[in-house]
Amino acid sequence: MADPVGDILGDYRAFAAQQHDRLLARGIDIRPYALSHLAFREPEWDQYVHVRTLLERHASASVENVWNGRPISLIVLAEPLEVLDGMSVSLIELIPPVHQRVYKMGLEHLGVVIGDEVDAFSREHRAVLTGQQFQSPDVEPYYVLFEDFTHVKFYRLSLHDGVILQGARFGGFVHVDDWVPQRLVTATGPNPLPR
Repeated sequence: MADPVGDILGDYRAFAAQQHDRLLARGIDIRPYALSHLAFREPEWDQYVHVRTLLERHASASVENVWNGRPISLIVLAEPLEVLDGMSVSLIELIPPVHQRVYKMGLEHLGVVIGDEVDAFSREHRAVLTGQQFQSPDVEPYYVLFEDFTHVKFYRLSLHDGVILQGARFGGFVHVDDWVPQRLVTATGPNPLPR
């Protein structure tokens, strides 16, 4: 069976299964919860734009906005991806070059919707959680960082619903038109501008 999104992202099923197994080993079972999204990182601006174009061929809508100094695309797939038995995602968070630290390129994190009990969930699993991000008032995921710099993030609302609360609208394909890639120097070395 053809899997054009898998041809772009790689083996997302194996990635989700790996993250699921890693969480089980830490005492967290995500099967009772819905999945929010898969995140995919690109190391260079030109590659990000190319992958965005490829993914949008299989999407019904996308919204790109600037967060932490660079655009990030949220792409709603026309057909959800089954990533674990009976668990699917329809949102891809596509992230361009890094902004502040070491990240895994390619499939980088899996988002899980815990719901209103996310704070109680975080207290129950505090010993194995790495931290919490404060992306916006409605998007404050807890997360586990693994040895290979991949993550699983735990949300109150799906990322899709969280950004809608912040005013995003998924109607057509929206891109940031006036952003210019910047030269970044990180702990792992320079990240030059695409030529």
